[in-house]
Amino acid sequence: MMAAAEVVFRYFPNLTETQKSQFAALYDLYSDWNAKINVISRKDIDELYERHVLHSLGIAKAVEFEAGVEVLDAGTGGGFPGIPLAILFPDVQFHLVDSIGKKIRVVEAVAERLGLANVKAEQARVETLQRKYDFVTSRAVTAMDVFYKWTAQKIKPSQGRRFANGILCLKGGDLTAELATIKRKYMIFSLSDYFEEPFFREKKLVYIPFS
Repeated sequence: MMAAAEVVFRYFPNLTETQKSQFAALYDLYSDWNAKINVISRKDIDELYERHVLHSLGIAKAVEFEAGVEVLDAGTGGGFPGIPLAILFPDVQFHLVDSIGKKIRVVEAVAERLGLANVKAEQARVETLQRKYDFVTSRAVTAMDVFYKWTAQKIKPSQGRRFANGILCLKGGDLTAELATIKRKYMIFSLSDYFEEPFFREKKLVYIPFS
């Protein structure tokens, strides 16, 4: 569905032809899977590129992952933000984790069809993971203070890169209460600064760097 994917191409004009093909393939892949397993709200499937793909890529407007970094996508659901980010950053390793097995089956199938060798999908609870990562991403999995407790110990020390290792969460609404107990400095980016669609007016990215 190349026409629908044009919204992604407009905001990310330097994509390779392979990346364009991968993004364009997402609609049919998720539509087919959604008919079997409800991984995306049925009313949202026609808005896949704006509400899921572009929303996920909001992370890339604020922070650019360098080649070789490792990213944990916690509570990935059907693969967001992990799958779009893995397409955009083919030299970055992504570990997509969710506690619901049927969602991980979808992620595995989509990654395989797209040829995303930089994606590993696993059914697991984030709290049980033993390894550490450069970044942890999520999209409205739970309240920020709860998510911070789950993931703060899973961040590797920063390696002097342009962007410090840390937590990147896509959220909406007033985050004052959720962030009140977090004692680290954080940054909040308004996605409406990057994307003009009305959907993004209240959408934000919270970045908690571990410098």
